[in-house]
Amino acid sequence: MSASPQTPETPESPETSDTEARGLRLVFVLLGLTVVSGLIDAVAYLGLGHLFTANMTGNVVVLGFAAAGAPGFSVPHTVTSLGCFLIGAVVGGRIEGWLGGGPKRRWARLTLTAEALLVGAAAVVAFAAPDAGGTRYTVIALTAFAMGLRTATVRKLGVPALPTTVVVTTTLTGLAAESPAGGGPGTHAARRTASVIALALGAFLGAWLVTDHGLGIPLLVAAALTGVLAVVASGRD
Repeated sequence: MSASPQTPETPESPETSDTEARGLRLVFVLLGLTVVSGLIDAVAYLGLGHLFTANMTGNVVVLGFAAAGAPGFSVPHTVTSLGCFLIGAVVGGRIEGWLGGGPKRRWARLTLTAEALLVGAAAVVAFAAPDAGGTRYTVIALTAFAMGLRTATVRKLGVPALPTTVVVTTTLTGLAAESPAGGGPGTHAARRTASVIALALGAFLGAWLVTDHGLGIPLLVAAALTGVLAVVASGRD
């Protein structure tokens, strides 16, 4: 009995391609998310006790400070951030397994909507119980989980030179080493420069808001910005 011939892979329909192209290109969406990362880490470092919930490289260093007993640092808080970030990344990987063959636009929008809801929930907690004992842990857990979820998604989207949750050392090294001065072609120099500026801008905005308004307002701004980016994101790199 002869084997039945394999069905050829169906090319992407023009309708699907048109849908993917609608909205803001992913490169600009990811720059917006980098601003959010800076804002979230300003909230975490200045308002939650000298830790990060987006930048896990910094968090590992902070954990070392805390373990050594340096004043102002907390092992439980930092471990909560690291653990929840990793759990978020695991969930992001699972979502990639479910939607990996689907349109980038749907995938990005779904994950960013989840991030907006998680950060929005953190803002509600910060407004409702700013002085409660569990508020700090709750805000750390929600924002770190959201950042892990997003980072896993951004990694799988594969847009070059825009990590969003900030491998700034790598970004700056690539910017310098691959520049014409470093003997390289200068590939993605504009993206890398914009990414560093976006992070600094978010950190500035977050520091200003935390200093003047506490935790709730900057978290609400971060949630709102992420929600807008979720609505306008396209599937184009």
